[in-house]
Amino acid sequence: MLNKIWPVFIILSFIYALLKSKMPELNDSIFNSCSQTVEMLLTFLGIMCMWNGIMQIIKETTLIDKIKKLLKPFMKFLFPELNKKSKAYEEMSMNIVANLLGLGNAATPLGLKAMQSLQEENENKETLSNTMIMFLVLNTASIQIIPTTIIAIRSSLGAENPAKIIVPVWISTILAASAGILTVKILSKRKEKK
Repeated sequence: MLNKIWPVFIILSFIYALLKSKMPELNDSIFNSCSQTVEMLLTFLGIMCMWNGIMQIIKETTLIDKIKKLLKPFMKFLFPELNKKSKAYEEMSMNIVANLLGLGNAATPLGLKAMQSLQEENENKETLSNTMIMFLVLNTASIQIIPTTIIAIRSSLGAENPAKIIVPVWISTILAASAGILTVKILSKRKEKK
């Protein structure tokens, strides 16, 4: 769908600039947006490399065991059917930590691996398990303690205080996650009764 919408916007912008004699402004905005995009990508690349490296270190050390222990009550409540010794449990724990740190790009591959592992353990391959649904909801809500990506975007765009967004992010992601968790718990109880 977007591959049809964007060309239409580009063509309309070009026609408007042509009709209103605004071609120099259009050219300036194209070149300015290109340089801003490159700057933003370099900022993201640095931040992603740093956090992906930290996540890899966590995976390779005993820190992952400490993180799993710390998350145990939370994981037990959210995923009661999940085997705590499974590969999916570790991948899910890493994904949750990456999301808490605001590392959506680092969390995505971990989340995909976890979903693959959960699908392997799933008895009914045609239907998502309750664990898979809850995990999907948590990833969508993505509670973030440190919204790294948003801070990086604000920083690259010259915000005076890029970290000012932290408290609103906490509020919105906690509310979204709470609503999602409550909904999944209610619907999974109904599913079990049927």
